[in-house]
Amino acid sequence: MDEAIEIAVVGAHLSGLALNHELTGRGGVLRRAVATQPCYRFFALAGGPPRRPGLLRVAPSAGHAIAAEVWALPPDGFGRFVAGIPAPLCIGTLLLADGSTPKGFLVEPEGLAGAEEISRFGGWRAFLDSRAGA
Repeated sequence: MDEAIEIAVVGAHLSGLALNHELTGRGGVLRRAVATQPCYRFFALAGGPPRRPGLLRVAPSAGHAIAAEVWALPPDGFGRFVAGIPAPLCIGTLLLADGSTPKGFLVEPEGLAGAEEISRFGGWRAFLDSRAGA
């Protein structure tokens, strides 16, 4: 996949979760697990199923590092994947702890109405685990 486009995911598209098939079905290959730089706030968005998170970039002094996976998609698979992303989610450039800057999921501020901030969990899996016993 020399022309592969990297995309960072932080929620329901993670390995083994409800929407991961949307990556694998378009030729996606997991490249690495890595955290974001600590310049994001993380939210559990209203609605679903499946539940989805939203990542909002903020000033480094106001943010947290969030667990992510970086997937590689062929250009046609990337295009088909991105075309199906519903608002208030969108694709932007993420800043990762390893210095890379792949495309990845962000949330429009308007989409935070009714959302719960979950930055303190450091990632979607940790948030889901915290709800498993509830």
